[in-house]
Amino acid sequence: LFEGMPFDSFSTVAALYDEQVQIITCNPDIKTVADLKGKRVSIGAPNSGVYFNAIDILGAYDITESDITPTYQSFGDSTDSLKNEQIDAAFIVAGAPTTAVTDLSTSKTAYLVALDDEHVKKLLELSPYYVKATIKADTYPGQTEDITTVAVSAVILAAKTVSDDDVYAFVKDIFDSAKDSTTASTHAKYSELSVEKGGSVTTVPYHPGAAKFFKEEGVTVKSA
Repeated sequence: LFEGMPFDSFSTVAALYDEQVQIITCNPDIKTVADLKGKRVSIGAPNSGVYFNAIDILGAYDITESDITPTYQSFGDSTDSLKNEQIDAAFIVAGAPTTAVTDLSTSKTAYLVALDDEHVKKLLELSPYYVKATIKADTYPGQTEDITTVAVSAVILAAKTVSDDDVYAFVKDIFDSAKDSTTASTHAKYSELSVEKGGSVTTVPYHPGAAKFFKEEGVTVKSA
């Protein structure tokens, strides 16, 4: 994607957890991505990660931006618009459970739109930075079934100008907190953190401060 215009001023700090592509609707007749054609759909803020994720997903179903009536809204604005019946569906890319979706589900009957295996396979072939994912039943109020979707990894990046000591202290605090039962109980995503996943990025070299931490944990990473 960056051929001919590379950026090399940043480095990886850690991979954290998967962020699922969540397609939310309050319309029970929208059962598949194909049903979004001709509908009012929030596809994220302009040029945001959510926007490009939405375009990828729609493209796997041969739906273009012009095939829907798009709006470009944040998570909170999207769920407010769903609540007020101003849109038919919204793309939200974040670790589930996501507060905005939970809040919507407590006031209206909300549904997650699943991806089918055929189109997941097509998407992964076109865009290998996705992984197949499942949003387990009961993640949200009223969600009675597992939902198949795709996810992208949440990764922390830092400018190379940040000191080694600061990055080391930062990443150490994250993973030490994940091991502490008191701290880890404050957020569901702590259970998904591991030093193995943290050191799994291969595309962008790690900041030396982060590399030092992972080496101490027995995980070797490519350093910037």
